[in-house]
Order: sequence, then structure tokens, then C-alpha cells
Amino acid sequence: MMHFGEQFVGKKVLITGAAGIFGTWIAEAFAEAGASLCLSDIREAELQKLAASPKLKEAQLLLHTTDLSREESVYDLVRLIETTWSSADIVINNAGIYKRQKLMDMTVPDWTQSLGVNVTAPFLLTQQLAKQMIQDGKQGSIINISSGAANNTQIGGGHYSTGKAALSMLTRAFALELAPHNIRVNAVVPGFAPGSEVNALTDEYVQTMISKIPLGRTSGPKDAPQAILFLCSEQASFITGATLSVDGGLAAGTYKKPVETEGKAGI
Repeated sequence: MMHFGEQFVGKKVLITGAAGIFGTWIAEAFAEAGASLCLSDIREAELQKLAASPKLKEAQLLLHTTDLSREESVYDLVRLIETTWSSADIVINNAGIYKRQKLMDMTVPDWTQSLGVNVTAPFLLTQQLAKQMIQDGKQGSIINISSGAANNTQIGGGHYSTGKAALSMLTRAFALELAPHNIRVNAVVPGFAPGSEVNALTDEYVQTMISKIPLGRTSGPKDAPQAILFLCSEQASFITGATLSVDGGLAAGTYKKPVETEGKAGI
């Protein structure tokens, strides 16, 4: 595990989608590093449960029940940051929704909700919270949580893949615009973690997915969070506009585990 010294102690970190598996892992990592946290999620009960976690007991916490599909709810979160912190040091746009649905069966409200949460909310939060950072003269860091779906879609996930592909370009575009203010914007692509799926997954499905991962395992609680802490740290001060895949090699290409054979192959 990487060590970052005291550089995150007292840093103010916003995490959206905090009650999900990746959001929880990210919150725990920043809490362990000494940061103050603003935890945002639409699921109020799960958010309260996370706040009561022993792993967060030492952290100073703000909670906000946010509906990222509604602009007024996003602005309410922005106001909470401003009135309480003046500005955040780090923003993690982690929240996302993925309701499997074929494009041919989708309504405009379905499409709008998906793109609203997965693209528009990160756009609006980055825009507004970066303005607060600029006002306070902070050299902040913004991380967008992307997905391998940005480059590889499937039936039922066209809306999600479109949103994640757009988020990748949004990351680069904000990186260019915010570079003069020394605010860095990067993206992280986490690996497959069964608990991150809304719907229950069969053991067969999980094993099939593991067989496609070159490093042979699912994503653990330290993998993506350590990459995020690195990108937000002083060690990554010259990195912006980048996307870092932390997926065990899944994005590298099609992988099939070699079949073991006895003896030597014939010539």
C-alpha cells in the first residue's frame, strides 16, 4: 500500500455515490488518511449507515442526500460545500446509475435520467466546485470514476456506455480549462467488484468474469482507492487529463486463461 504521509490530513473531500461499494472504499481510504469528508448519496438510510461505520469514526463528516438527476438538488449540495467549507480540496465524482435497458425500448426520460446522473451531474459539480476552488486559490484535484464500458458496450448498456464515454472526454476538456488554475482533473476505471452491482450476480457469472481478468481476481477495497489517493497526491502533481485503469488488465484486451498441458509440445 502506498504511503502519503500527512498530505491528506484536514483535506476536504466530496464523494458522490458514497454509499455504494466503491464509494465506501474511497471514503474509508480518505478517512484513514486523515481527510474530512462530505458524503453524498440518494440513499439516505445507507448514507447514515456508512456515517456510523467504525472506519469513519475519526473523520469529520458532512452528509447530503442528493438526487443527482435533479439540478436543484445538485446546487443544494454545492451550497452546503460553500457554506460549510468555502470550497473542497478534492472532488470524487463516483456516483452512477446503470439500469439495463435496450436502446430500442428506452424512453426519452429514461435516457435523460441516465445521462443526467452519469454525465450532467459530474459536469455541473465540477464546474461549480472548481469555481469555489478558484475563488479560494486552491490547487484542487477532481477525479471522475469511469468504466470499461466507455470503450466496450453491450446490449442493454448503450446508454451507460455513451455516458461513460462522454465522461472520459469531459475529464480531458475540464483538465485543459482548469490547468491554468492548477486544478487537476483525472479519471479512474475501477475493476470488477461483484458487490458494486445493484442486482445479485450468480457465482457462475462472477467466475466467468474472473476468468477474463488477466490478474485472476476481482477488485478489492484498496485497489481503486489507492490509485485515487495517488492521483490526488503531490506525487501526481504533473498528471492531468489522464485515465488510469485499475482493473487487473481487463482493458488490455481479450484474455483467455492458458490451458495447462502435460509434457512438451511437439515440434
